[in-house]
Amino acid sequence: MKAIQVKEFGGPEVLKLEEIPTPKPDAGQVLVRVHSAGVNPYDTLMRAGTYPIKPPLPYTPGSDAAGIVAAVGTGVKKVKPGDRVYTARTMSGAYAEFTLALEEQVYQLPEKISFAQGAGIYVPYFTAYHALFHEAKARGGETLLVHGASGGVGSAAVQIACNMGLKVFGTAGTAKGEALVKGEGAHQVFNHGKAGYTDEIMAATGGHGVNVILEMAAHINLSNDLKLLAQFGRVIIIGNRGDISITPRDLMARRAAARGFTLWAVNAQETAEIQAGLQAGFENGTLKPIVGKEIPLVEAARAHREIVEPGAAGKIVLIA
Repeated sequence: MKAIQVKEFGGPEVLKLEEIPTPKPDAGQVLVRVHSAGVNPYDTLMRAGTYPIKPPLPYTPGSDAAGIVAAVGTGVKKVKPGDRVYTARTMSGAYAEFTLALEEQVYQLPEKISFAQGAGIYVPYFTAYHALFHEAKARGGETLLVHGASGGVGSAAVQIACNMGLKVFGTAGTAKGEALVKGEGAHQVFNHGKAGYTDEIMAATGGHGVNVILEMAAHINLSNDLKLLAQFGRVIIIGNRGDISITPRDLMARRAAARGFTLWAVNAQETAEIQAGLQAGFENGTLKPIVGKEIPLVEAARAHREIVEPGAAGKIVLIA
């Protein structure tokens, strides 16, 4: 099969399309013929060797895939060959024509969801759901600010939060991004490249501040986030690429909290809750992944360059 291989950590150019053996499923494993693979920001950090998790070389990137079950190992009962599925992590990497996953890492893909959309489920939607329900403990009637709301995680969070009954504010960096966020149901959208946009957000709350912030770029925004919080407000730090100075008194005065987040720490019970909630949303049409770009697998390096550029508008997926 063809697969992207990383043989040394470095820039996007280390992503090479290679011919490697197609894996075979052992007991409790599922082989998926990949139609689409999701590209996530963490993939770029892992490729560069700067992510906390450093896989042994060589490796195939990617945790999010969607396709058709090609074969199953003994004991697998959850899915069968021919089923449409998406993956929530894999064993062998998603940037490939086939990927091997454990049975518990594979889920049925609703008929309403395309393969390209299915490749945008795991990291974006599991992250958004886990952050809102389990970490922030967000409640209907609260005000939520989603930074980078036009990206994969951000747009998923807007959709989920609107269905939870939150008042949703989002930020984006372009007019296209702003339109996308508004179209997904956000009550107000702000351009985070505009001087004074945080003053506009505070004014929109009537001076009370926001209850919950989902932060995709803490190295840029965290200091200002703390000043935007209402009493007992919570910032959930989902993404960060560097150091930043903050004033702890901003938290103290508001009895607020800034919480670190990682999707890799979810337990079995949380995973079951997340999947059940998302499955209902996908089936009834209230949740719908937004695909911004479909890029051929051979151009994975291009996808890694574009996903870190400003102006996100939906999910980037690779077509295998």
